[in-house]
Amino acid sequence: IADFARYPEWTGEVKEAEVLSTDEQGRAEQVRLVLDAGAIKDDHVLAYTWTGENEVSWSLVKSQMLRSLDGTYALTPLAGGERTEVTYRLAVDVKIPLLGMIKRKAEKVIIDRAL
Repeated sequence: IADFARYPEWTGEVKEAEVLSTDEQGRAEQVRLVLDAGAIKDDHVLAYTWTGENEVSWSLVKSQMLRSLDGTYALTPLAGGERTEVTYRLAVDVKIPLLGMIKRKAEKVIIDRAL
């Protein structure tokens, strides 16, 4: 989740990921992501907030295509640390008016990228 440099390797739609700033512990505070999913393209910056070792939240700073993007990963260790339950929450709003089918595609790309 925190290895932004590797996002292009495991999320086919993220073409670039650049950490713009970090906190005192070296964790990303702002990250620029370049997304290319065919008809859906965007260049956006997200602000990250880290809560301990088990939760990270983000919100949109700027984007060409999105009005808002807020999300959270919450990690819960299970079975003495042998497994991890991941809870993922996301709210997204596209800035430009889109036909219903295209809007659903854009939302799906954003959600799939994070999973």
